[in-house]
Amino acid sequence: MFIYSYVILIIMVLLSSGFVVLLERKVLGYIQLRKGPNSVGFLGLLQPFADGLKLFFKEQCFPLMSNFFIYLMSPIFMLTLSFTMWCLFPQISNNFGFMFGLLFFLCCTGLGVYGVMLSGWSSNSKYALLGGLRAVAQTISYEVSMALIILCLFLFIGSFNFCDFYYYQEGVWFIFFSYPIWLCWLSSCLAETNRAPFDFAEGESELVSGFNIEYSGVSFAFIFLSEYMNIIFMSMLTVVIFLGSNFTSFLFYLKMGFMIFWFIWIRGTLPRFRYDKLMYLTWKTFLPLSLNFFSFYSMFLLLLLSNI
Repeated sequence: MFIYSYVILIIMVLLSSGFVVLLERKVLGYIQLRKGPNSVGFLGLLQPFADGLKLFFKEQCFPLMSNFFIYLMSPIFMLTLSFTMWCLFPQISNNFGFMFGLLFFLCCTGLGVYGVMLSGWSSNSKYALLGGLRAVAQTISYEVSMALIILCLFLFIGSFNFCDFYYYQEGVWFIFFSYPIWLCWLSSCLAETNRAPFDFAEGESELVSGFNIEYSGVSFAFIFLSEYMNIIFMSMLTVVIFLGSNFTSFLFYLKMGFMIFWFIWIRGTLPRFRYDKLMYLTWKTFLPLSLNFFSFYSMFLLLLLSNI
């Protein structure tokens, strides 16, 4: 039953990735005062299936001078890693007993760098390589502050299990006494998923789509699905950690939908950052702030335990 429930979860996530793409195209269309996709099916609801069929039946092209095996395996690795991260989804009877779910999450986010780096390097294209290097530098930089932010919240529950957030947020959500950390976490989520205004890996204006420029067909579909699965996962994780993780209620999925909409809204309204400003933001702002909060919460808990 655990295997069946995990397979059903993955199928639902794959379907939701397609409809998140449709939602993004519709929302961006209305932000730019135009219509989004509305021809295929009722209100364009069949557009994700049409796009998926087109990508999966499209011819697969391989650059002549590419490192063929790494070039072929990098998108598969990225998609598999996105599948693996969804093992952390909190359920009533969890698929896997993740007593160390935080460590598993940090390992998966750290491995995600290699997929982008290898796909950019193996294409043997200067634009793909530059996009991959940008993405690696950006992801590694923001992982440090993201790990400290998430550790601040795990100090309160005294466990590495994401399911324990459910019990500790029944009375009050963690966002109410860690609002500055919440803002830093949102910005770090945008940087980790390479979304606007931090989409330097896919800087269309200067890098012609970035690290995935040489990919087409099924390989491009795998990279595309991996990116949107990570967006949905980070939205789910934000709701679990900060906004009360009662995952048996409809409100949980409503908050998750709002977070996905927020990702799209940010893309439609904010321009791209300058690259040096991006690095300055994490090393000079987010990292000192998260370190100070981590020290403050640690001392607060030590004082509390000493009084008890």
